[in-house]
Amino acid sequence: MLTPLADAVLVRESEFIQTQTIVVRGDDGVLLIDPGITRAELRSLADDIRGLGTEVAVGFSTHFHWDHVLWHPDLGAPPRLGTSATVRALDELLQQDDWREQIAEGLPPEHADDIPMELLGELTALPEGTTRLPWAGPDIRLLEHRAHAPGHTALLIEHARVLVVGDMLSDGLVPFLDRAAAHPLSDYLAALDLIEGALTQVDVLVPGHGSIARGAEMADRIALDRAYVEAVRDGREPDDPRLGPHAIHDWMRDVHRGQAAAFAGRD
Repeated sequence: MLTPLADAVLVRESEFIQTQTIVVRGDDGVLLIDPGITRAELRSLADDIRGLGTEVAVGFSTHFHWDHVLWHPDLGAPPRLGTSATVRALDELLQQDDWREQIAEGLPPEHADDIPMELLGELTALPEGTTRLPWAGPDIRLLEHRAHAPGHTALLIEHARVLVVGDMLSDGLVPFLDRAAAHPLSDYLAALDLIEGALTQVDVLVPGHGSIARGAEMADRIALDRAYVEAVRDGREPDDPRLGPHAIHDWMRDVHRGQAAAFAGRD
C-alpha cells in the first residue's frame, strides 16, 4: 500500500529488507523511484498508482544493483532513467554471459522465483553531469556520488523537503562498500559529506532499505555511517547497533567481517 510521506510524495515498503519505493506525483503522471521487489508487490504497486487516477510517467534508478533496476509490465513502458555512470555499470554487468548467475547469488532464497528479471535494467542514461531530473513535475535535484556503486544518486525533492538516498543511511544495514572501487572508503566519506550538506533543506530522509528518518535522526544516521567507515579504515571494531545483539539483521556481522578484512588500511 502506498503511504503519503509529504506533499505529492508517497512511499511503499517491500517485505524484502524494508526496501522503499518512492512515488512522486507530477503533471502528467508519477515519478517512480526504485520499484520493488516481487512480482506481486510490483503488480500491487501498479494498482495503487492507477488508484491515484494516474500512471507512471518516468522511472528512476538510484544505482545499478538488481533490486533498484526492476520493473513490471503493469507499470507501463515509460522512460526509465539513471545517471550515465549507472547505465554504464549496468551495461557492463549485462554484457557478461553469467550475469543471471551473479545476480542470483544476491537474491533472497524465499523470493528468488518471484522477482522479475525480464525487464531488468532497461535504463536510459541521463547526460553526463545532469543535476536536475528532466520531467514534468516538481523540481528534483540529483546528487550523484561514488559511494556504494558508480553513479549512485540521491534525489532531493525540494518542494516536499524529502531526500531519497538509495543504499545509504539505513538503520538496519551497515554501509556496503564497493569492492570494485579504487577508493571505496574516501568515496563513501565524500558522499556522506555531500548528503550532509543537503540536510538543512529536508525534513525527511528515505533510505533504500530500512526505516524512514526525520529530524535529528537524519544527522544521527550520517554520523553512524561515517563512524562505521572510519572504523573499517582504521582497523577498529565499530560500536554500531546494526552489528550488536539487538541488530535487525544477524547476517550483518558476516558482512562486516568480510568488509573489515577487505578494506582495513585502504582509502
